[in-house]
Amino acid sequence: MRFGILGPLRVGGGESTVTAGRDRIVLAMLLLRAGRLVPVDELVDAVWDDRPPATARAQLQTCVSRLRRRLTELGLAPELIVTDPAGYGVRTAPNDLDAEVFARGVEAARAAATAGRLVDARAEFRAALALWRGPALGGIPSRSVRRRAQALDEQRLTALEECVDVELRLGRAAELIGELAESVDQHPVRERLRGQLMLALSSVGRQADALAVYREGRRTYADELGIEPGAELQELHQRVLAGDLALAGREARPTAPVRSLPRAIGDFTGRQQTLARLVKEVEAGARIQLIDGMAGSGKTTLAVHLATALADDYPDAQLYIDLHGHSERTPLTPAAAVATLLRQLGVPAERVPTNLDDRLALWRTELSGLRALLVLDNAATADQVTPLLPNGSHCLILITSRRRLVGVDEGRPSSLPVLDSDEAVELLGQVVGVARVAAEPEAATEVVRRCGHLPLAIRLAGARLAHRPRWRIADLAERLSTRPDPLAEFEAGERSVGRAFALSYAQVSPVARRAFRLLGLHPGVRFDNSVTAVLAELPLPEAQDLLDELVDAHLVEEAESGRYRLHDLVREYARTLVADPERAGERRDAIERLLDHHLHVATAIARKRELTSAQSLILVTVPIRADLVTIVAEQGRAWLDENLALWTALVRLAETEGFLQQCWQLARACWHAQFEGGRLDELIETHSAGLRAAEELGDDRAVATMLNYLASAHYRLGDFPESIRLMERSLEIFRRLGLRREFRNTLGNLGTSYAANYQFRRARERYDDARALATRMRNTAALANELNNLTMTLLLWGRHDEALHTARRHLGIAREIGDPRRIGNALGHLGMIRHRMGDVVPAERLLRVALRVKREVGTRFGEGEVLNEIGMMEREAGRPERAADLHRAALVAMTEAGDRIGQCGSRNLLARAILDQGDVSSALDLHRRVLVDATGLGSLHEQGRALEGIARCLLATDPAAARAHLTRALALFRQIESPEQHEVERLLTELG
Repeated sequence: MRFGILGPLRVGGGESTVTAGRDRIVLAMLLLRAGRLVPVDELVDAVWDDRPPATARAQLQTCVSRLRRRLTELGLAPELIVTDPAGYGVRTAPNDLDAEVFARGVEAARAAATAGRLVDARAEFRAALALWRGPALGGIPSRSVRRRAQALDEQRLTALEECVDVELRLGRAAELIGELAESVDQHPVRERLRGQLMLALSSVGRQADALAVYREGRRTYADELGIEPGAELQELHQRVLAGDLALAGREARPTAPVRSLPRAIGDFTGRQQTLARLVKEVEAGARIQLIDGMAGSGKTTLAVHLATALADDYPDAQLYIDLHGHSERTPLTPAAAVATLLRQLGVPAERVPTNLDDRLALWRTELSGLRALLVLDNAATADQVTPLLPNGSHCLILITSRRRLVGVDEGRPSSLPVLDSDEAVELLGQVVGVARVAAEPEAATEVVRRCGHLPLAIRLAGARLAHRPRWRIADLAERLSTRPDPLAEFEAGERSVGRAFALSYAQVSPVARRAFRLLGLHPGVRFDNSVTAVLAELPLPEAQDLLDELVDAHLVEEAESGRYRLHDLVREYARTLVADPERAGERRDAIERLLDHHLHVATAIARKRELTSAQSLILVTVPIRADLVTIVAEQGRAWLDENLALWTALVRLAETEGFLQQCWQLARACWHAQFEGGRLDELIETHSAGLRAAEELGDDRAVATMLNYLASAHYRLGDFPESIRLMERSLEIFRRLGLRREFRNTLGNLGTSYAANYQFRRARERYDDARALATRMRNTAALANELNNLTMTLLLWGRHDEALHTARRHLGIAREIGDPRRIGNALGHLGMIRHRMGDVVPAERLLRVALRVKREVGTRFGEGEVLNEIGMMEREAGRPERAADLHRAALVAMTEAGDRIGQCGSRNLLARAILDQGDVSSALDLHRRVLVDATGLGSLHEQGRALEGIARCLLATDPAAARAHLTRALALFRQIESPEQHEVERLLTELG
C-alpha cells in the first residue's frame, strides 16, 4: 500500500517523511477523501482553522507543490495529486490506501458472517483490523482532520465488536479476554465491548470477574454520565448472576484467576540465554528479579516474556503495571499504584481505602495465600516499588527500571547487555524480513555492528529499511560506513543511544546546542518558542529559528503546530549535558529565567481573573523578559489552562533548586487556575511546598498567605475542620503583622468555612467583622465579597428575608463595580432565595440569567449550584425527567470543579428526581452510595439529605425502616440548624 492513514500518516510504503505540518494536514485531508476532489475552502479551513491569512490560497498551492516533490523523492508519481479549479485530489488504485482495503475487508467479513461462514468471517475481520497501527492519522492536530479521523476510529471499534461476536460464536472466548479487557479500559463507556468481555469471562467460568466488569461499568456510567447501564447490559448482568452463560463441559474455578499481562511481542529475539537463566533462578527461589539496563535494551519485553513463560506456576493472579518512572507522565505514587493493582484483583473502588497504609494492608491481605506473579514495569526508584512488595515466598515479582534499584532487599539484579552478533542479525531479520537478510548476510552483519547491537538502534535501522523496499541492506551499510553525514541516530560507537544523540547534537550550530541542553531543564512535556527564547536569552524570531533547526536535526519534535517536545531519551541526554559541573552557573541562571518568566506571566493573568484576593499577588521584581511576559500574558486563561499540568513541576523545581521566593509566589500565582479547574491535589502539593519555602525564608506574610490559600483546597474537598485550622493560623499571623487588607480577606474566608461546616453563628461573626473592616477601609469590592458570602450563609440558615435584603445590596454593588462574576453570583443567590420563598416565576428568570453569566465567565462550581437549583424547581413542577438531566449536568460541573460536597449534593438531588420518575431501586442505591461518601467526608448536611432520601424510598414498603432513617436525618439537621429539619418532622408526623 502506498498510503496509510490507519495510524500515523504513511507514504510510499513506509513512515511519511513529509515533515512540514501544513503539508501533512493537506495530504491527510486528500487521503481522507481519496478519489474525490477536496474544495480549496475545506483545505484552507483544515490548515488554518478559523483564521486563514490573506495569502492562504497561494500558500496552499505551495504546499501541494512541495507534496508533489516529496512524492517524487519517495519513488511515487507526482501526478497522484490532481489539480482542478474546484480543488485538489489524490488518485488511488484499489490497494493504494489502507483505509479502503480495510473497508473492503470488513464488507467481505460481514458478508461471510451473514452467510454463516464464521471461520472465513473471522479471518477477514482480523486481516482488516491488522491494518491499524494506532488512532487514525495520529499526531496531526487539525480539527478538520481529527473530526474525519474519528469517524474511521469508530469504524474500527465497530468492526472489532462484530469480529468479537463471531469469535465468541466460534468458542474462542478464552483468547479474547486480554484484548477485550484492554479495549474496555480504553473505551470504558462503550457498553457493547463491556458486554462482550462479560460474556467471554462467564463463558470460561469466570463469573466473578464478569460481575466485577459490570460493577465497574455501572460506577463509570454513574460517575461520568449520571446514568445506569443500558437494558441489554443489565439483562446480561442478570444472566451472569443466574449462571446460565457458562459453556457446557467447562469446570468453573472457585476463584477466578486474574490475568493482566500485556501480550508478548512477536519478534522477541536474542534474550533466550538470559530468559533461561532467570527461569532457573526463579525456580531456585529468587522471588524478586530486578531487570535494569539502558533505554532501548528491551527490559519490558524480557520481563513480559519471562512472566509468560512462568505464568502456569502462578495460576491465581498475573498482574502488570507501568509505574511511569521514565515517561512523559509523572511517576505513579505507591498509593496510586497499589490502587490500580487492587482494581486488577477485582477489589471494588469503594473498598479501596484512602489511607496509604490501609491500602497496602488490603493489598497484602488480598494476595495472602495466592500464587501470584507481579510485573512492576518502568520503576523510578526503590522507594517507589518497595511498598508494593507482598509478603511471603508464594509470589514472584519482576521489576524493570532504567536505574539499578540497589535499595530493594532480596532483589536479584540482571543488567541487560547489548545483543551478540547472531542475535542482532536475527532481530534485524524479524524487522525487515528474514529472506531479505538471508540474501545479504554480510551487509546485515555490518548494519547491526554499526548500530552497536543495541535493540532500539537495530529496530530504528530496520524500520528505515522496511519503509524503503527499493534499498538494499548494503545501501544502508554504505551510508553508515562511508558518508560524512551518516545516520547519526543509528550510531552506537560506545554502545550507547546517548552517543547517537551526541552526534546529532554536534551537527547543529553552537547557539542551537546551548538552547537544546537548556531545554532539558524544562520540567513539562511540551513547550513553545517563548520558553525557548527565555532559556536561550534570545528574541522570539531567533528562538523560532533555533527550534526549526533542532526539529530538522530530530533533537526536538513538533508535537503540533507551535508546540514542541523532547523525546524521553533525548530529554535525559539534554539534562546530562546541562548537569555538567562546568555549566553550573549556566544551569542556575537558566532555571531562574524559566521560573521568573512563568511567575510573571501567571501573575499578570491572575490579576485580571481574581476578585478581591488579587492584592495578595505580591511581586517586587521586574521581569527578566518583560517583552515576552507581555506577549504571552495576552493569551490569558488559555495559557493557564494549557500549562496547568506544568505548575506542580515548576514549584517543585523552585523548591529543589533553592529559589524559595519564586517557589511560594509560583504557588500563589497558579492558585486560581488550580482552584477553579478542580486540580485540588495539585493545589495542596504546590501550596504545601510554598509554605515550606516561606517558613524557611522566615517570611511571615508569605507563610500566612500560603496557609490561607492552602485552606481553600481543603474547603473544596470538604475537609472544613482542616480548612478552619489553617485559616485561623493565617488570621493570627496577619493580625500580628497588622496587615488589615489580608486580615479582612482571611476573615471572610474563615467565615465561609464556618458556614460550610454549618457553624452559622460563628460564620456571621466573621462576616460582620470583615464587613466592618471593608467599610472602614472604603473597599467596595471587599464589601461586595462579604455580602456575597453572607447571603449564602443566611440562605443555608433558612433566614430568607435577611438573605434577600443582603443579596440585593450585593447586586447593587456588583453592578456598580461592573464585574460579571459578582453579578452572576448575586443573581444566582437572588434566584435561590426567591425559589425558597415560593416566588417561582421571578426565581426561574433570575436563575436562567445567572446560569448564562456563570457559563460565560467559566465558573464551574457556580454553574453546578444554579443547575441544581433549577433542577429542584423542575422536579417540584412535576417534571422529574428534566430535573434529572439538570442534576446530571450539575454533577459533571461539580466533578470538574473538584468539589466533593457539591458532588454529593448533586447526586442526592439526582436520586430524588429519579425517585419521582418511579425508579425506586436506582434512587435507593444512589442515596446509599452518597451516604457512604458523605460520611467519609464528614458532611452532616449531605448525610442528612441521603438519610431522608433513603426514607422516602422506603415509605411504601418498609415504614419502620423509613422512620429510623428519618429520625437519624432529623438529629443531623437539628445539629447543624438546617431548615430542612421541618420537612423531616412533617414526614415523621405523617408516619404516625
